[in-house]
Amino acid sequence: MRISSRDRRDLLSLIHRFPRQVISVLGDLVADEFIRGEIARVSREAPVLILRQQRKDIVPGGGGNAANNLVELGARVQIVGVVGEDESGEALLRYFQSKGVSTRWITRLPNYDTPTKSRVLGGLGHGHSQQIVRIDREPQEALSRDFRRELRQRTVPLLKESSALLVSDYGYGAINAQELTQLQKSLRGIRLPVTVDSRYRILDYRRVTASTPNEPEMEAAFRQRIGDEIGLLHQLAYRLLRTASLRALLVTRGREGMVLYEPRRKPQALPIFGSDQVADVTGAGDTVIAAFTLALAAGASFLHAAMLANCAGGLVVMKSGTATVSRQELEEAIRNA
Repeated sequence: MRISSRDRRDLLSLIHRFPRQVISVLGDLVADEFIRGEIARVSREAPVLILRQQRKDIVPGGGGNAANNLVELGARVQIVGVVGEDESGEALLRYFQSKGVSTRWITRLPNYDTPTKSRVLGGLGHGHSQQIVRIDREPQEALSRDFRRELRQRTVPLLKESSALLVSDYGYGAINAQELTQLQKSLRGIRLPVTVDSRYRILDYRRVTASTPNEPEMEAAFRQRIGDEIGLLHQLAYRLLRTASLRALLVTRGREGMVLYEPRRKPQALPIFGSDQVADVTGAGDTVIAAFTLALAAGASFLHAAMLANCAGGLVVMKSGTATVSRQELEEAIRNA
């Protein structure tokens, strides 16, 4: 991605304003568990590998990963969500507390299973570890409507001191489009960017500032295969802008970079930032919406916000696991672009 000297100056100015922003995050908190070890041998019990476990880490995923990226980018973060009274939930709370992030608005709910994605990675000796299997543990019961209302009501006073609201809907029930609509009605004149990352319901969220789906989510929403048909992507994107009354839509396309759409403007294609030799795409979408939202909160245009999000996304996919990008890394990348 080429950056003009004028854009570079503006982007660096935005990054310098990141620490002054307060971002509220409302959504599904997920635990990303990584079990790493060395492949010892093949089991005699079945034709499977035996992994000698060496390490286990639990880091924030989902909305928690978006919040974690905001913290690393320098913002002050207010997280509203729910975890269970289990190992994963306790690990998430400890993680955020270690980062100096308040967990007072995160509810620990009895009999609720914290959504957990366990990735088992193994390698031979000092070789590169590869993912062998992923095990997902999900809540057995859906969160009630009353509980969602409680989370929404808890969010309202936080927005009075917020620069933006980031909504992360991974389908686990902490937030949906109806609750967000009610939340927006409660703002009473408070104007701030509202961004949405919804895994399964991007068509439901209306009259928000921007949405950041990836191309497969667009395909699933419209039940159409896009593939290499960029014209079809443009068509669907403008349809979503119109029907959902969005001010902007940022569609991520993997190695093809991303495309920014605004009403009555031509699409702005942003080629992938950095190398296309991707190490791990886990949680990259969370990094993109975090950088995009924080830039908007700092006063960026949609294009400049997209440029920073594109840069952050390009940096994070070069890291293994659920990773983050720091403000210093982003600033250095923009200076050297």
